[in-house]
Amino acid sequence: MSRYTGPSWKVSRRLGLSLTGTGKELARRPYAPGDHGQNNRRKLSEYGLQLREKQKLRMMYGLSERQFANLFIKAGTIREGKHGVNFMLLLEGRLDNVVYRLGLASTRRQARQLVNHGHITVDGNRVDIPSYAVEIGQVISLREKSKSLQIVKDSMEALVGRPQFVQFDADKLEGSLTRLPEREELEADIDESLIVEYYNKL
Repeated sequence: MSRYTGPSWKVSRRLGLSLTGTGKELARRPYAPGDHGQNNRRKLSEYGLQLREKQKLRMMYGLSERQFANLFIKAGTIREGKHGVNFMLLLEGRLDNVVYRLGLASTRRQARQLVNHGHITVDGNRVDIPSYAVEIGQVISLREKSKSLQIVKDSMEALVGRPQFVQFDADKLEGSLTRLPEREELEADIDESLIVEYYNKL
């Protein structure tokens, strides 16, 4: 299954989670899309809850089903700690997500586009692979001729704040991961234990 590229607002409403991080999707219509969205009170099974949690995290970071599953497997082999938390740390370390966290893009989808189009450099070298694993201390920046992009200016102006595990130089338009994030600094609306249960049953 390829990566989802359809309307994100509809998915946000179906999952009950703002995928853009703005909350605008749920502000006007805080119910599922479709004719029966407002009246759907069906209780989810245990499997349904696990599947929904997996879909929430997958859609949030914009991965294909195969990418998501492979990264989950990798999370169980590379470091000590809880499998679910390690998995979320791997997702946070993706280049497109770091670009988003630095405020160079207003959404992860927009950040992925910046990376794909070759606007982003890592330690001075252009990298156009959104899944590139950023290491602590690596400098993420815009290419010199990309620093005047309007979408970057708009994102910087609309930015409310950055997480504490990144640092950013607004004059140079560059930043880096300073440390691994704590679980409390990641998405509170995700129950990673349900995702672990989902994959353990497959």
